[in-house]
Amino acid sequence: MKTIAKLSAALIAGALSTSLMAQSVDVKDAWARATVQGQQATGAFMKLTAKDGAKLVAAASPVAGVTEVHEMKMEGDIMKMRAVQGGLDLPAGKAVELKPGGYHVMLMGLKAPLQKDTTIPLTLTFKDAKGVESKVELKVPVSSTPPMGAMMDHSQHKM
Repeated sequence: MKTIAKLSAALIAGALSTSLMAQSVDVKDAWARATVQGQQATGAFMKLTAKDGAKLVAAASPVAGVTEVHEMKMEGDIMKMRAVQGGLDLPAGKAVELKPGGYHVMLMGLKAPLQKDTTIPLTLTFKDAKGVESKVELKVPVSSTPPMGAMMDHSQHKM
């Protein structure tokens, strides 16, 4: 009986630590770009702020065959896009913006078009400085353009 109690306590502690880590990464203004029939890929964008520093190491969504954290950048006169190796650093207390033309979550091998004014499930996997992984489940709105909050940050305003 004591073994079951210890095991239960360990499972609860593990669940709580995952929940705490997930809460230490704030996700704001998430959205995914709508697609048209036949389009096989699109991006999801958001602002991530890690309270104590972390890495975004993976993303997953049932709407896509492959979901990766990508980076777009200019190399000479050529815009290149590639998967981020080893995870995207989220420095403590600093917002990292995933946006068109920069870091983003790439959804490839779409199973159906992403229609405007719907939502898609997206799971983000983070790793803290100690290597502990946690997941955040999101319902991401699909739009043709960024949401108003993504264009104008009013978080510093006081009422």
